[in-house]
Amino acid sequence: MNMSMQDAFNLGWKLAAVLRGQASPEILRTYSAERQAIAQELIDFDRELAKMFSARPRGVDDPTDEGVDPAAFQKYFMQHGRFTAGTATRYQASTLIGAGAHQPLAAGFPIGMRFHSAAVVRLADARPLQLGHVGKADGRWRLHAFADASDPTAPHSRLRALCDFLGDNAQSLLRRYTPEGADVDAVIDLRAIVQQPHRQLALDALPTLLLPAKGKYGLIDYEKVYCPDFSGRGDIFDMRCIDRAQGCVVVVRPDQYVAHVLPLDAFTELAAFFDAFMQRP
Repeated sequence: MNMSMQDAFNLGWKLAAVLRGQASPEILRTYSAERQAIAQELIDFDRELAKMFSARPRGVDDPTDEGVDPAAFQKYFMQHGRFTAGTATRYQASTLIGAGAHQPLAAGFPIGMRFHSAAVVRLADARPLQLGHVGKADGRWRLHAFADASDPTAPHSRLRALCDFLGDNAQSLLRRYTPEGADVDAVIDLRAIVQQPHRQLALDALPTLLLPAKGKYGLIDYEKVYCPDFSGRGDIFDMRCIDRAQGCVVVVRPDQYVAHVLPLDAFTELAAFFDAFMQRP
């Protein structure tokens, strides 16, 4: 069931993107490319597991017994535990999965694998959260911008440069692919994770793109910026091996798989990745 649910989610978000006019119909071809290999692996696993289940256990005191060694059965099952849980899938490079040239910037977020959550603290209200839980299953792409060690509120910070590009540049993903009149994060949702404790940053000093006015009444969305959790639950930069000196952008697909890892200032590469399959409204 874990696999069939992922089959449905994989196809579902792609169909939705095409029907909404957000993505090219060509992305539908990636369904078979991504899921067929997983299906074959599942068949092979089930065939071997069924064989081990149906065989009689090997006698404890008879090393020549041709039955199944209980220890070998346990080892086989444990080795494939993440696979049976549906969390060990890794998609190969494609239109929707980037190459791994910049993977060392975020070694704990393997490209092509499920986004592995970690504890964070929301800057606006110091509420502890799981980063993987702040994004809903709503068909949007996520850009998780992990800031470098510099002050993210400084005029020339790399995080601010990224926000300026996404907010103002003609090649901005947000400007190109967000329908007129829609919220700025209606298609691609930018969130920032800084390295400083929440008490050391002034929320109103951050780039305006991280404080977007949304909805009918233009209310400010204060849920875009997060800090590491220093209460003992683990620093996300350490847990996910984020390069503290350079920072990075982790691109996450609507099905919560990591699509790409890029430097904070790789504006051209970021735009080119989305241009390959997105469509303007």
